[in-house]
Amino acid sequence: MSKKVTLACAVCSSRNYATAKNASTTPERLESRKYCKTCGEHTLHRETK
Repeated sequence: MSKKVTLACAVCSSRNYATAKNASTTPERLESRKYCKTCGEHTLHRETK
């Protein structure tokens, strides 16, 4: 079953992206390098609660 998650920038904490993940196969939090329009560069984005 897919679960909706929000990705937040690790630098400025702005919530920029929303995606879905399979919670049964990926129980840990997602981390991905994505573009943050607030910071103006590619930064690490982590899954938030």
